[in-house]
Amino acid sequence: MPWDKLANADVAFTFGDVILLPGKTEVEPSEVDLSTHIGEMGLHVPILSSPMDTVTEENMAIAIARMGGLGVIHRNCTVDEQVRMVKAVKRAESFIIRDVITVSPTDSVEKAKSILREMNISGLPVVVDGKLKGIITRRDVYFAENGSLKVEDVMTKDVITVSSGITPQDARKIISEYKIEKLPVVDKKGYLVGLITAKDVFYRESHPFATRDNKGRLRVAAAISPFDLERAKALEPYVDLLVTDIAHFHNENVIAATKRITNEVDVPLVVGNIGTYEAAEEVITRLDIAGLRVGIASGSICTTGEVTGVAAPTLYAVAKVSEAVAKYGSSAAVIADGGVRGPAEASKSFTAGADAVMLGFALAGTKESPGSPLIVGGKMYKVYRGMGSPSARSRRFVLDRYSKPSKDIAEGIEGLVPYRGDVATVIEKFVAGLKAAFGYVGAANITEIKIKAKMALVSPIGTREIAPHDVKPMDRLPHD
Repeated sequence: MPWDKLANADVAFTFGDVILLPGKTEVEPSEVDLSTHIGEMGLHVPILSSPMDTVTEENMAIAIARMGGLGVIHRNCTVDEQVRMVKAVKRAESFIIRDVITVSPTDSVEKAKSILREMNISGLPVVVDGKLKGIITRRDVYFAENGSLKVEDVMTKDVITVSSGITPQDARKIISEYKIEKLPVVDKKGYLVGLITAKDVFYRESHPFATRDNKGRLRVAAAISPFDLERAKALEPYVDLLVTDIAHFHNENVIAATKRITNEVDVPLVVGNIGTYEAAEEVITRLDIAGLRVGIASGSICTTGEVTGVAAPTLYAVAKVSEAVAKYGSSAAVIADGGVRGPAEASKSFTAGADAVMLGFALAGTKESPGSPLIVGGKMYKVYRGMGSPSARSRRFVLDRYSKPSKDIAEGIEGLVPYRGDVATVIEKFVAGLKAAFGYVGAANITEIKIKAKMALVSPIGTREIAPHDVKPMDRLPHD
């Protein structure tokens, strides 16, 4: 009966409805461990960047991975463009680069110069039939004024090399001792098998908790449509994780299509978005997955709830999905996606059962997000748009993100967010806030906050009271 639907309705709590209560603690913020897992992949920081075309391309994915999180490259582009971005992340740093770009001694210096410029690299090994003969650098081609010169005329022939068994520490010593940028790796017969760069050694030392694969390369994820098996196959050789990018995953056609992907593509898969216990129950009993994107219509630029009246606020959705995951003993990670503006919402997500959070708004406007800054009224901004916005949908690669009946209805908006500087600073502040929250409730890690932290309801008036009030912040005072 209609009245029963009202009388027995769930209370869909949102982040603004609850607070975390302080608890007895023996944990200092500096002692908090925020590491987590998605499938077999470990993350030092439980943050994924959202696969939005104004949030995550290669620069964002590189920056997030170096901070210990994971970037998810958006799919609002051609397959070739997405594969190129994923490859760029993999090439950004690696202890030993295996797919080395090379030239021949008989190639022109102009050709070498063009490759160096196009690939934005500083040196190229010179090989003949796979054997190392020398190395040519930007400095070599810069001083080669004669355009008819060959690579062999200007290359360095007496090259310092190492074997595949070298350790990062020994490589650093050699690079420092000889003041070189490139260290070719050769086998016993002189064949080139890899390349170590000073830049990669430096990044390895300066980012010890970066998310790396077993070859020392940064890990990266990519978004796909459940109906785009060819895109998934094209990405398979390069990505560490695939993420279905669909607004409402609890759909028979979507689940069946995803089943085909899991059968034919050997890459861990995160699916979503979902928002209910029933959705989680069906997904984890039918699909072999590494994680679940959880939350519907909570994003700052999402209008699904307003347009359709349908939503599953992230906090409510995380609690419901986590309940199903626990009941069925699933190892699938629960990823809170939507409305996580800062560490306050993230800590509430972990308390409700999340294993990680996905950030869009919190990362939009950073230096590494796609697009150039705009100056409006003397202040810097960057464009941020929902993937259901008219401008995002105009590229047509994400039209299937929303169900067919709603393809003619925009479910997102486009706007400006203040320019925030570099991602590293944003993540550092976010992590500091998270660790402070964990300290307040007495949790040393994500597992403990799920058990120890307690929530309390707060009224709208109470929400205003626990925020700064009754004073004029200094940074908002008018200036001459």
